[in-house]
Amino acid sequence: MQMSSVRRLLLSAGLGAWLVIAPTAAWAGYLSEAGLGTASLLSSIIYGPIKLTYAILGGTIGGLSYLLSVGNLDVANKVWVPSLGGNYVITPEMLKGEQAIHFFGSTTSASGGSEVGN
Repeated sequence: MQMSSVRRLLLSAGLGAWLVIAPTAAWAGYLSEAGLGTASLLSSIIYGPIKLTYAILGGTIGGLSYLLSVGNLDVANKVWVPSLGGNYVITPEMLKGEQAIHFFGSTTSASGGSEVGN
């Protein structure tokens, strides 16, 4: 082997080793985020249809209660707000515990007022 070939071989080996070793911290974060994203997707595939079914039934029953109460919106909202509010998908932040999962919508906000949704 000639000296220039040895130099190229050593340089290539060093560069290859650096490319493999240097980004390991970035890959660890990426793999963690990818795992949470995948878990979020799989959780939502199960959770989403259940929540959607509950919301459709709640919307229907709320509409019937509105009709049967002769247009009393307060009666219908007691069914609509909990059933139509809340989360419909699971996010990575929810899996990490940074956000709460709300299956039911809230009828009161932190300020004590009434709100529609969660």
